[in-house]
Amino acid sequence: MSEKKESILVPVDGSETAERAFDKAVKIAMTDNAHIDVLNVIDTRQFLGEMQDTLISGDTIYQMTQDSEKYLQSLKKWAHDNFKFDDLNYHIRYGSPKRIISYDFIKDHKDSLIVMGATGLNAVERMLMGSVTEYVNQHALADVLIIRTDIDNNPIKPN
Repeated sequence: MSEKKESILVPVDGSETAERAFDKAVKIAMTDNAHIDVLNVIDTRQFLGEMQDTLISGDTIYQMTQDSEKYLQSLKKWAHDNFKFDDLNYHIRYGSPKRIISYDFIKDHKDSLIVMGATGLNAVERMLMGSVTEYVNQHALADVLIIRTDIDNNPIKPN
């Protein structure tokens, strides 16, 4: 009987902590012979004006999608160039990052582990919007590994 190959979801938002999580996920995937799904969720709700029925233009959505695509391609290239790791697909979704990461994407792709940075927001944004990482950690349909440090550059000193 063959075992199902494990799959890791890595949500990224361009922040340093997300990229640190991506780095660690690649190392985990190489060790465990796992597949990686890299996900960028474009939260279109943040662009609504004071009038909640105001829509952002198609040009804006197109540009955001193009920027996301370039960013995700650069991560894929980085994994290949630095680790010769190619078992990676990238995805772009639109909507609520909390919901998409915790439920929708996991249901669609059956990832067994989510590796994500501690936070990509500043303190004020976390207070107003709530931390996506906190929400995912509490509600996800998969195990969650939260990356806070870059162990490779900041080794933990033994007691």
